[in-house]
Amino acid sequence: MKTATIPSVRVEPEFRAEVEAVLGEGETLSEFVEASVRATVERRRQQAEFIARGLRSRDEARRTGEYVDADVVVEALQRKLDAARAKQAKTRR
Repeated sequence: MKTATIPSVRVEPEFRAEVEAVLGEGETLSEFVEASVRATVERRRQQAEFIARGLRSRDEARRTGEYVDADVVVEALQRKLDAARAKQAKTRR
C-alpha cells in the first residue's frame, strides 16, 4: 500500500522547540505529529458518534414521550463514580 503525506505546518521556532522538548526517547517529530493527528481524528469520530446517539435518544424520547429526569441520571452517575473511586482506593492499598 502506498503512503500519503500530511501537509507540513509552519510554526514559530519557539513552539517547535516546545514540541521537541516533550518528545519521548527515540520519538521523532514526524511520529509525534502522526500520533497527534490520529488521536484528534479518533476524538472527533467519538464526539460525532456521541452527538448522533444523543440526537437519536432525544428523538426516541420525543416519539415515546418517555423521559428520564436529569436528577435521576446525575444520581446514577454519581453512584457509579463513587463506586469506581472506592474500587480504585482499595487497589492502591
